[in-house]
Amino acid sequence: MSRRTALAQFTRGLRFRLTLSYVLFFTVLLCVVGLFFRHALSSIMDSQVREVLDEEWAAVNGYLRVANHYPLWFYDEEDPEERAIVERLRRVFLLADAQGKALEVSGAYEVIGIDPPQEIRAAVQSRQPVFRVRTSAQGMPYMIRGGVLNDEHHNYYVAVGRPLGDSRRVLERFNLSYFALTPVMILSSCLLGWVLAGRALRPVGDVSRAAQRISGESLSLRIGLRGADDELDELIRAFNLMLERLESSFEQIRRFSIDVSHELRTPITAIRGQLEVALFTARNQEQYREAIVNAMEDIERLSNVVRALLLLSQAESGHLPLTRTPLDLASLVRDIVEEFQIPAEGAHLTLTAELPAGCRTVVDRVQMERLVSNLLSNAVKYTPAGGQVHVRLARCNGEVTLSVSDTGRGVAAEHLPHIFERFYRAPQQGEGPERGAGLGLSFVAWIAKAHGGTVDVTSEPGKGSCFTVRFPAGAPDL
Repeated sequence: MSRRTALAQFTRGLRFRLTLSYVLFFTVLLCVVGLFFRHALSSIMDSQVREVLDEEWAAVNGYLRVANHYPLWFYDEEDPEERAIVERLRRVFLLADAQGKALEVSGAYEVIGIDPPQEIRAAVQSRQPVFRVRTSAQGMPYMIRGGVLNDEHHNYYVAVGRPLGDSRRVLERFNLSYFALTPVMILSSCLLGWVLAGRALRPVGDVSRAAQRISGESLSLRIGLRGADDELDELIRAFNLMLERLESSFEQIRRFSIDVSHELRTPITAIRGQLEVALFTARNQEQYREAIVNAMEDIERLSNVVRALLLLSQAESGHLPLTRTPLDLASLVRDIVEEFQIPAEGAHLTLTAELPAGCRTVVDRVQMERLVSNLLSNAVKYTPAGGQVHVRLARCNGEVTLSVSDTGRGVAAEHLPHIFERFYRAPQQGEGPERGAGLGLSFVAWIAKAHGGTVDVTSEPGKGSCFTVRFPAGAPDL
């Protein structure tokens, strides 16, 4: 495998994609959180500077008073504390009249630029506090707080400022610290995401490896649940259930293969034996004729098994279409019941029927004959001498109901869910009649489903069974 192919296969892996998604999400989250905290920190520091400027502007109003229509500073020059306060207030300071003419301006304020006259006039007219950020020629930002100082006759514009260098340095340190650590955190998230994705996908890998080990001889393999009761446990549970179904199906096919092999081998062996006997020992035409008749009977039995397999395969694959025609189902069932009277009497059974005068419906006649015949054949075959078989046909609310009940051996409850499955044959206790290939009831289930109906069974060992078929009538009674 080339390096490029290996890389492409690695990047297409679910573990890589989960890790990449986690890292991308974590990176975006880190950037968003960093920008949010930077903005919050900047807002807090700006608010603190505004509060300081409000306090300084209020202090200016305390020391700067209008006398003789001109603002003057009033403080005790002999007091070092007051003198220091006033000097600090005048460090970044502008005093202008209402027309925007500067009356007093500090050197630091000149560096950042005196406010244009139109801005001063607008501030005087609004009489609201004005905050703005100005930058000196050296790139140092200042926050300026402007307002109106007034007496009874004149208005003056006063502005004080404070450098934002400390605040900007704090933001720069935050940026440096936070975003310098971001690559380290992203790398850590890569490693953590890779480990977490590997742990999360470990059960999927177990399922994959188990699936690779599965063969016809290891269908009993099961994957243990993790105990988290999450989606992966649900996947494991579904996989184990699938293995159970496969194991059951393979077991049925295995049993069927053995049974069919026996049923095919028996008539073939009999045919060969009879023909060999006839070939080496027959002396007259009657002996040859008897051998040929016996061989033909076994060939017919062999043909019936093969024909049933082919028909069921065609039916389940959808290659056996139905030919629906209007039919009096009561007359059809009556004729089939009469046909089974002789074998029922031969088995010392009582076969009765409860049929309406007419039951007009639209069905496939051939398949419906097969359905009724299979149900009656099973009932007669598995009902001991002295038992009863009863057939009932009814139509109600646009639905036809056909039931075949018997007083035979019955079927144990654990086998009932499987008796309509292909190849399935419920085990029998003790001696019993010759058993078929387990295809009759599969035909019944398919025919009922093909007519849009259902088939149900109730049974109790030793007391008998009742098979009930329901399907839409499809046409009114005549």
